[in-house]
Amino acid sequence: MAFTDWFTEYAERDWQQSTEGTVRYALVGLGWWTTDVALPALEAAELCEAKVLVSSSAEKAGRLADEHGVDHGITYEEYHDGAAADAYDAVYVATPNAYHLEYAETAAELGKGVLCEKPMEASVERAERIVDACEDAGVPLMVAYRMQTDPAVRQARELVEDGFLGEPVQVYGNNSQPLLEMIPDENQWRLDPDLTGYGTSVMDLGIYSINTTRYLLRRDPVAVEARMSSHHDAFDAVPDERSSFLAVLEGDVQLVSTASQRAHTDTQLKITGTDGQLELRPAFHGECTLYASDGDLTVELSHDSFGAVEETTEEFDYFADRLLSEARIYPDGEHGLTDMRIIEAIHRAADEETAIELD
Repeated sequence: MAFTDWFTEYAERDWQQSTEGTVRYALVGLGWWTTDVALPALEAAELCEAKVLVSSSAEKAGRLADEHGVDHGITYEEYHDGAAADAYDAVYVATPNAYHLEYAETAAELGKGVLCEKPMEASVERAERIVDACEDAGVPLMVAYRMQTDPAVRQARELVEDGFLGEPVQVYGNNSQPLLEMIPDENQWRLDPDLTGYGTSVMDLGIYSINTTRYLLRRDPVAVEARMSSHHDAFDAVPDERSSFLAVLEGDVQLVSTASQRAHTDTQLKITGTDGQLELRPAFHGECTLYASDGDLTVELSHDSFGAVEETTEEFDYFADRLLSEARIYPDGEHGLTDMRIIEAIHRAADEETAIELD
């Protein structure tokens, strides 16, 4: 096959099965991600809209609801009591990790679909309870892996599936950011193990390399090794200001990943096979660009190559489409639970300084 024959026009929203109907969301947790990213994403969405905002502060919920034209602003307590339940169909949970469970359980009790931010919870056991609650109530559960709806990532998946790489051999991923410059608060929840869970860098950043690789290759880790360290006083309570791990995937594919919450911003994912190479750079934050290489030839497929899209808008519409069409959700609860088990094993491997095999 000629090199250029691998690249066909990208089918925009190849996942979409429904063109009619609207899914109404309640947004739980009004931190900067919800206000700066999620709300604008919903305003641009085709299949869904924000109808309820939920916060610890009645004043904040009401004020932001007024600012964004959202019908209801309620407190967490009111949410648990079922206030405004008739106004929404699905719940987006974007609180600190350790609070996901209680809001997902209430959503399940109310018969609402659950879109839960990643990682699913602070521990494997609590993530399992989210899956059980949604299964018992018969409500859809999706984990918010926005990379899976990014056109560059989906194009890369098509190339993998078509055999562009040949046999996958190795993967390198990195995700780093200067957390304390972004949020200048040494007491923030991502540095509190009671709220973040096993740690900070792997839970928040390394998960992107793990999950995007699993999505692209459809292979899961069977063993992991890891190293971690913390140096700045703000990271005293968490083990992984800096982290690295090796994961052996099914078929003996070697994944090496690094992540840090106190480093220059950099995101990349490179997959090398026997015949070709795919690289996402930048990969996980902003406009994802795909580089596909075969020998001395490289094609660059930028964000504009696919038509400009916003990953979070795609993510909300994807879940809405699944609710409207009742089609299978790929990043469902079991999918997210696998990531939690991998992350727990990575932290255990670092703590015990030994390789950990996964079931």
